Amino acid sequence: MATISKSSTSMLVIVVLMAVLLSINVAADESSSAAMKFVKKTISSHSIVIFSKSYCPYCRKAKSVFKELSQKPYVVELDEREDGWEIQGSVGQLVGRRTVPQVFINGKHIGGSDDTVEAYESGELAKLLGISTAKTDL
Repeated sequence: MATISKSSTSMLVIVVLMAVLLSINVAADESSSAAMKFVKKTISSHSIVIFSKSYCPYCRKAKSVFKELSQKPYVVELDEREDGWEIQGSVGQLVGRRTVPQVFINGKHIGGSDDTVEAYESGELAKLLGISTAKTDL
C-alpha cells in the first residue's frame, strides 16, 4: 500500500480548493455578464428606467416624480428578483454608485432620488422627456 506524504496531501487539498474557487469565480463572472447585458438592454429599450427596491423611501420618491408627470417608468424592483444583487452591481459598475434608485431617461443616467427631484423642480426632467408641465411641490 502506497503512503502519501503530508506535503503531498496538503498540495492536493490546495489544488482542489483552487479549482473550486476558480469555478465559483467563473460562474460569478458569467452571472455579472448576464446582469450587465440585462441592464444595458433595459436602459436602451425603455424611455424611463428606474432601478429600485420596493421598500426604499428614496425609490418611492423618485417614482412619485414620474407619477406627478403622468409618465410610466419601467421599474426594476431589485429586491423582488433572484438576480437583483447582480443587477445592482452591474448598475453600480455602469454609473459608479450602487445605491438605489438609479434613474435613466432615454438612455441617459439622471442619478438617484435627489437628482431626479432636482431635475423635476428645475424643469430639466420635463425637457428630457419632451413634455410641458405645470409642476407642483412634492
